[in-house]
Amino acid sequence: YSNYFITPFLMIMLLGVFSQIPLNQLKTSFRNIKFTMVSLCVNFIWTPILAWVLGYIFLSDTPAIWLGFIMLLVTPCTDWYLIFTGISKGNVALGTTVLPLNLLLQLLLLPFYLYLLGNSVIEINAMNLLYGIFLVLVTPIFVANLIRKITILIKDIKWFEENILSRVSICQTIFLNLAIVAMFASQGSMLLNNPKILLKMLGPLLLFFIVNFFVGQLVGKLLKFDYEDTVAFNFTTLARNSPISLAIAVTSFPEEPIIALALIIGPLIELPVLALISQILLKIRKKHYIQQIE
Repeated sequence: YSNYFITPFLMIMLLGVFSQIPLNQLKTSFRNIKFTMVSLCVNFIWTPILAWVLGYIFLSDTPAIWLGFIMLLVTPCTDWYLIFTGISKGNVALGTTVLPLNLLLQLLLLPFYLYLLGNSVIEINAMNLLYGIFLVLVTPIFVANLIRKITILIKDIKWFEENILSRVSICQTIFLNLAIVAMFASQGSMLLNNPKILLKMLGPLLLFFIVNFFVGQLVGKLLKFDYEDTVAFNFTTLARNSPISLAIAVTSFPEEPIIALALIIGPLIELPVLALISQILLKIRKKHYIQQIE
């Protein structure tokens, strides 16, 4: 019966995600036009093309994994990229400014990407896709903003941040983990019968991170970003939003559970890679400051 719990757990998790993102702060994204525009170009033009090409090269013999790979890469992260930006001594405030815009654009563009790129990979039922997006994205966004507005109206923003937002991240982690456990429980036999999914995802995902890391470094150098802004740009264009992709995959493609399994496996590769990149960036920072002193 674990299959019945996956979507509710993901919806509760996304409710927590969206409650932390005030969409009314979209205007802050445009205070640094250069940073915002170049990050949007990498996230929403360059990365979808790269995702399709890498999938074509490595995953064309497994369409379901290819589609899961595309879904993972066309959705920029809206949470943990800030953690790695902070670890690497980057400009967290600057990275935060593009968060609401990244969220809004991926919600608007995901159906377009799936139909344009995904339909060439696997046949997509447009009604199922729209139903999935409405159920796990539109509904939590509406409920989260409603709760936010009512709570702030009754109490105030300070009370909301201290009593609600301070606890949201813990609940968000709990329900994401519960959803993943339910997914593995419901599809355990499929995973055991397809142990090569992890290996299939490993090569193209590592290439994506390597290519986009160097793209970020090159863009930072060309646009004369300082170290802190380059780090913010790197993680804004590297980290991916697997929870949102997973929620859509579960509801829109129930007959293709391998798509969802590919999205669960994605973060198992992504998080260690981001941790490694943060250490590489710290070494670059140390070298940079040594050169300045000399």
